Amino acid sequence: MIVAELEIFHSRPIAPTRRIALGSRNLPTDPAPGAGGVLLAGIVAENAQHVAGDLRASVISIVDMLETEGRVPQPAARHRFQADQVGLTNSTQKIVANEGLLEFVFDTENAAPVQLVLGALYAAASIPASSKSSVFGALRSALVWNRPVDNQFISTIMEGRSNAMADLYAWNDPVGWALELLEIDGDSAQPSKRTVQRQFRSKLRSAHPDHGGQDEEAAALIADLTKARDILLAG
Repeated sequence: MIVAELEIFHSRPIAPTRRIALGSRNLPTDPAPGAGGVLLAGIVAENAQHVAGDLRASVISIVDMLETEGRVPQPAARHRFQADQVGLTNSTQKIVANEGLLEFVFDTENAAPVQLVLGALYAAASIPASSKSSVFGALRSALVWNRPVDNQFISTIMEGRSNAMADLYAWNDPVGWALELLEIDGDSAQPSKRTVQRQFRSKLRSAHPDHGGQDEEAAALIADLTKARDILLAG
């Protein structure tokens, strides 16, 4: 399942002109930075370490200008950003859920690293203003990551959560996640304290190893159930 996706159009590395455009975008950022912000940061982290040294200062300046002004003078980092996709090839970058875990799927075969970094930065400039500060913070962390872009990277950008799909749901929609985990009807009004506690106790009994729960999974599930109860009671 695709969780976030960005299509970047770019000139071929051997082309005499250097151009960037954006294609289809699925970049959820609410609450920020969201799966979309994680994807943009991942694209930057994966490619920034391979950007030629003479272009790195330009990339940092572009981040600053896009965050504060929303645009940069063109061309930037030797590439011109445009709306027209004619004559350009495309590379699609994704986050997917594979057996419940989040994974990056990077398409880097036909693009230069700086082109993919620029595509991610220009996409970040188009996200809602309410999410920009968080997303650009993630991008700045990505610029200096210089390590494998793996589960640890996702956890860092997601503020310590794991790369589990359940964690993404909990992060993006904590109330919806809590209602689903405790099997409380989300279409009704705010559940009562009594309903929340009843469902919590019922799920807790089922999760406990003494009542058939798996030992290796019980601790994590009990922690999630407790977190879900606290989210709903706080509301």
